[in-house]
Amino acid sequence: MVVPLDLTAESEIPLYRQVFEQLRASIQSGKLPKGTRLPATRELAGQLGLNRTTISAAYALLESDGLIAGHVGRGSFVTGGLSPELRPLDWSQLLPERFVPMVSQPSPPEAISFAASRPAEQLFPLEEVRATCQEVLSGSEAGAILQLGSPGGYGPLRHYLLDEARRQGLLRDGDDLVITSGCQQALDLLQRALVRPGETVALEDPVYTGVKNLFLGAGARVLGVPVGEEGVEPEALDRLLAREQPKALVITSNFQNPTGATLPLAARDQILRLTRAHGVVLVENDTYGDLRYEGQPLPALKQMDGGGGTVLLRSFSKIAFPGLRVGWAIGPRALIARMTEVKQVCDLHTDQLSQAVLLRFAESGRLEAHRARMLEAGAQRLRAALEACREHLPPGATFTRPRGGMNIWVRLPEPLDAAGLLGRSQREGVTYLPGAYFAVSRPEAGALRLSFAGLEPDQIRAGLAILGRVFGEELRRTGAARDREPAPALV
Repeated sequence: MVVPLDLTAESEIPLYRQVFEQLRASIQSGKLPKGTRLPATRELAGQLGLNRTTISAAYALLESDGLIAGHVGRGSFVTGGLSPELRPLDWSQLLPERFVPMVSQPSPPEAISFAASRPAEQLFPLEEVRATCQEVLSGSEAGAILQLGSPGGYGPLRHYLLDEARRQGLLRDGDDLVITSGCQQALDLLQRALVRPGETVALEDPVYTGVKNLFLGAGARVLGVPVGEEGVEPEALDRLLAREQPKALVITSNFQNPTGATLPLAARDQILRLTRAHGVVLVENDTYGDLRYEGQPLPALKQMDGGGGTVLLRSFSKIAFPGLRVGWAIGPRALIARMTEVKQVCDLHTDQLSQAVLLRFAESGRLEAHRARMLEAGAQRLRAALEACREHLPPGATFTRPRGGMNIWVRLPEPLDAAGLLGRSQREGVTYLPGAYFAVSRPEAGALRLSFAGLEPDQIRAGLAILGRVFGEELRRTGAARDREPAPALV
């Protein structure tokens, strides 16, 4: 019999272990029922192009787990798992494959990981958070906070955010606000309220994979708008809007994930005019806007939109604590009302204790003090990352130079393949996300994202020194290989 196995030579998991785990899963799921004869070790090794000892090691593990038994002269037979009549549903066949996973393998604890775009836990002021929680729970409203609440959000926090939006010129007369479980849920509620299956949504290309997966999972037709050094390219957007007439455009105005790009003022104005002219709903995802380390902040698209049609998404996740999952959406009252109705169906309301804690953290002045520390640390990390990129990346590599946020976008010189080099980098103790994870319609083989905010400056420098060595060695190797190739014949 032919045993279908999906093995990855670049994985940190040894090949014999991959064979063992996949065969074990097939036996336990009933795909390989009791009594099934497995191929001989030499036969399976030949099928897979592996050494016979690799298969023997995998079979030994299966036998020690009581899943197979070997018989001299007859072969190895499945003895564990389920009989055919008890076989469970095959969920791998029932569930459609739509999503691109963010990370193929978890990073070992000791690895220098540029893969996660999140703040450093070491910067969390835990004592201040504990004090804030104690103040909330010892207050007179503690019982109400622990009770069911409004789908629109915890009332005192809603009022606080509405007042802040008015102060910043973000709230129009016809606008309202709903509190969500982070910006990811805000986008989910928005697509449920606004986008029907088969309708077109325009996204940045490259874009954060969670955004792309969300709309693909909803059955939307997703198209990418190229992102350059200064964000979405207005000329390309103009052509796409005229040709495709999408229902909505989702755009990141500040420190875009994954590139770190920020839209300049002129581009913001042009994008507003284009979306109004084509009747497209503009969704401004401003998750990273609070993380500006230098220069003056630019007005939000929502602030510049005199018609008030732009939907603005913001969150406490990047500037405070991602685990508390509190974000919000500001937009036209009719849309916010529909999103609130959808939210009530999904989860009733966002956790009220998290909302109350963040409100107290903000009103006490602790959030602003924490933000100052985050900006100082972020500036140091960004400087270290940019300096290390200049020093260690191979000739021909380019990278973005953001003035805030958490991410840098690197393009390696041809013919380097960032995905192909990931396994070697991981073996050297450094990991990152290849550009393929973020592509909508323009995959870039040589692109990768470096997320620096969760690392100390010394770790950033050490990690980029390793990546620079790995990339440089591969560039020299491929260059030498090309030099050895015969010149093409002229005919």
